[in-house]
Amino acid sequence: MIEKNYYKILGVGKEASPDEIKKAFRQLARKYHPDLNPNNKEFEEKFKEINEAFQVLGDEKKKDQYDQIGSSAFNSENNSGFNRHQPNFEDLFSDLGYDDLYNLFTGGNNTRRQDYEEGVDLRKDIEITLEEAFYDIKKTVEINVHQACENCNGTGAESKDTIECDKCNGTGKIKITKRQNFTQFLNIITCNKCGGIGKIALKHCSICNGKGKTLKNQNIEIKIPKGIISGQYLRLNGKGEPGKNAPSGDLYVVIHIKPHAEFKREDENLLLDKKIDLSTAIFGGTLEIQGIDKKIKLKIPAGTQSHAYFKIKKQGMSIIDSKKRGDLFVRINVDIPTLNKTKEKSFKTLFES
Repeated sequence: MIEKNYYKILGVGKEASPDEIKKAFRQLARKYHPDLNPNNKEFEEKFKEINEAFQVLGDEKKKDQYDQIGSSAFNSENNSGFNRHQPNFEDLFSDLGYDDLYNLFTGGNNTRRQDYEEGVDLRKDIEITLEEAFYDIKKTVEINVHQACENCNGTGAESKDTIECDKCNGTGKIKITKRQNFTQFLNIITCNKCGGIGKIALKHCSICNGKGKTLKNQNIEIKIPKGIISGQYLRLNGKGEPGKNAPSGDLYVVIHIKPHAEFKREDENLLLDKKIDLSTAIFGGTLEIQGIDKKIKLKIPAGTQSHAYFKIKKQGMSIIDSKKRGDLFVRINVDIPTLNKTKEKSFKTLFES
């Protein structure tokens, strides 16, 4: 038979105190417990090994025997062997309170499972203009959030008329014990009759119909940073649905930028189409255009071709989380006039000379 090092299995030294051994076992049990790792044979076998080590090292007499002889003292042929005793998982934690037993598998959170429900995240989509996206602006958004019913204070009962749940005896929790191989496991679940409240309404609240919650409109002011891009979102911590003895959810505000009548946006840059007459294209001139935030004078050189681009630096969109700006690209379209016969002759004379 292969000799087993129970100290190594639990990760403690021979000088470890009973409390240290128990603490080490609880930490490992929380990690490898089959209920938390369903259909994981490797963790199941690991838990059996941990449990076996604790059964020995957690018992003073067995520990002394193990220190003298080793794990062979606990093989199946030995009358005092380990396998003859099927350990009850609940007994292993008999010194823990009922809530502490749950805490073993929740990382030590003292909040009861049925009374702990994290708030749901909410999403709100809003539209802003391109000009608004250029500046830092504030917007007020309206959301619907569930809150405790004011009529019943969240109990769901009319006039607080409740009785203790007969299924969980008012604890809101139900213990389910199941056996797997040689080990008995204790599972704690929310009572499905009272929903974990521990009480049952004799008459449902007329306002919330027994749900304990009602929808309420809330107005929330948000700050939208300059340079934001369509599709980006703002996360407002704790502005979602309220939690139950737990943090509230978050509110995600998704920004959509309306199409602009003149500008097209490509990331931090702007594209603008502008028409010039044939005379300006041929002889040059100055074109006044309206930028995103101010008027700009653009010099058009003589001989400008249609669809020529002019780059105006630092006249594009604001760049988010920066003091910099993108560029403005102006695409020129030469407007070719329709000529009457007199003008047509003049043009022909001009170009033939």
